[in-house]
Amino acid sequence: MKQVVGCIDGSRAAPAVCDYAAWASGRLDAPLTLFHVLDQDRYPAETDLAGSIGLGTREHLLEELAELDQRRGKLALEQGHHMLQAAEQRAQAFGVTDIHQRQRHGDLADSLLAIEDSTRLLVMGLHGESSTDRDVHIGSQLETVLRQVHRPVLLVPDEYREPRSAMLAFDGSPTTRKGLEMLAQSPLFRGFPLHLVMVGADTNDQWEQLKQAEQVLAPLQTEIHLAIRPGDVEQALHQYQQEHDIELMVMGAYGHSRIRQLFMGSTTTNMLKTSTTPLLVLR
Repeated sequence: MKQVVGCIDGSRAAPAVCDYAAWASGRLDAPLTLFHVLDQDRYPAETDLAGSIGLGTREHLLEELAELDQRRGKLALEQGHHMLQAAEQRAQAFGVTDIHQRQRHGDLADSLLAIEDSTRLLVMGLHGESSTDRDVHIGSQLETVLRQVHRPVLLVPDEYREPRSAMLAFDGSPTTRKGLEMLAQSPLFRGFPLHLVMVGADTNDQWEQLKQAEQVLAPLQTEIHLAIRPGDVEQALHQYQQEHDIELMVMGAYGHSRIRQLFMGSTTTNMLKTSTTPLLVLR
């Protein structure tokens, strides 16, 4: 059975990642894997200082530096183990029983690609480990993962709020049409009020596309709202979300449409940086 994978790290979003992953695991009736990757750049598996300038003939310094790196790596592994243990206990409080822990040493995107075939949904924090209350940073590896991993990715803020409604940013593209089919077949949003929102001209053609999309979602047997909003994509989507108090937004990633171009520049960075609700990115 394919699994929900929660990426646990040392950021302040880690508890929320665990909570949202546990929520998704319950909704999808899927096993939960708590996944921690030890960065190979910060904690190399093997230390080779033979080429370091000025240290070639000082063997005792080389040995001390190698021992220090080994100790740092060992402590990082131990810390990762404790984080996973705490995350499992947190997930159990949500009623999840089928929980697995995995810790790898390497590159995050490569590690996720290695388990892609067994992944149903990936859950990651929006903000990186260097974020503070005054200076919020988007996770440095977020864009790489979104481009390389071909699985839905749920990006979550630092605080958990149980989703009770969702909106799909719909642009009529093949990506979002495929996303509709994925949503229609998934129990993740079953019973949720769903909002299909287009940003652009209020035309008969646009409404026809929305009505066709509504029919695709009929198997969910849920309340569906259709809307077309003018203006800037980012502002229009956020404004609609706030007006209707929608806890979760769904979008397609990459391409050439106005919506998917959000994932290719400063607009996207700002949108993710200021988001206070989860964003489900479909591939």
